[in-house]
Amino acid sequence: MENEINNELQQALDFFKAQKYEEAIEAFKKVLVIDNNNPNILNNIGLCYYKLAYINLSDVYYKNKNIIDAINLLENGVTLMPKEIALKHYLSRFYLEDCRYDLAMDQLFEILDIDPDNLDAYWDLGNIQYELGDYDSAVDNYENVVEKIQDNSILYYQLALAYEANDNIDKAISNHLKAISVNENFHPSYKKLGILFMARNDNESAIEYFQDYLNFDLPKDEKDNIEKIINRISK
Repeated sequence: MENEINNELQQALDFFKAQKYEEAIEAFKKVLVIDNNNPNILNNIGLCYYKLAYINLSDVYYKNKNIIDAINLLENGVTLMPKEIALKHYLSRFYLEDCRYDLAMDQLFEILDIDPDNLDAYWDLGNIQYELGDYDSAVDNYENVVEKIQDNSILYYQLALAYEANDNIDKAISNHLKAISVNENFHPSYKKLGILFMARNDNESAIEYFQDYLNFDLPKDEKDNIEKIINRISK
């Protein structure tokens, strides 16, 4: 019985830590069936509902195009629960939606102060810094993500774009190659590899990747443009 409680409780706490509050509620309820005299379980369930109320209501405001009320609500939630990562993350994304980039980054940095391994925060920071043209910082934050997640083509692709924007063609090529090694059908990287090899005057490699790109189901205009490029650099 004790092992069963511990296993169920650990699962509930894992959901809670991952900010999956609906799943956490259900898991805590299972613990409550076994251990109905534990006040901590009731408290945790209440916390989940409390945090979900902020998140769900802010979503309602957002869907009704009332982003200011969504931000005000989340700011209030963050004031009351300054260590609550989920609310900070929502708030940062709403700040970003409202073009308040500095405030969005402030929330993400605060998340990383609380949880230095929060990959979502690194990813969002990288995206903001990329959009603002701070490519060095974007690369650093994307690298923090791909260091832990090495089976996602989109992550490598975005890191490659940041390296390209920072004039590091070799690193850009390397990460596009990683993207297609993870998923050989990730066609955007084939096109980018063709362009990057062409920029390095390695037309043979450029043609190879452009031809691979043409094997995908592309719009006719796109195919025509790529074929024109191949014909031009083949001469």
